[in-house]
Amino acid sequence: MWYPWPMAQAASTPAKSASATNDPFEIASITKTQAPAGMEAASWYRYVIRQGKNTIDGRRQGTLRNVTKAVEEVVERLNERRMGKVGRVHLTPSPKRKKS
Repeated sequence: MWYPWPMAQAASTPAKSASATNDPFEIASITKTQAPAGMEAASWYRYVIRQGKNTIDGRRQGTLRNVTKAVEEVVERLNERRMGKVGRVHLTPSPKRKKS
């Protein structure tokens, strides 16, 4: 069964430090693994994403190529979020019209 989101849990959540928040997220590893309990046993991979001392440990089903691409996209989005909202437009409310 394929899920459109990563099945991930934070492996550790140490207190934020200046160096941890400056480090980009990166893929530490992607390895073949067994299916999670109650799931189909076809092609599961375990991935680890790191940012300094922080890690995200997740599982995803699919081919190595598809899992790698999906995890790369997750890492890209996490790094974009670190930098603030990209592509946002500052909207200002239009003046209210007076009734004639």
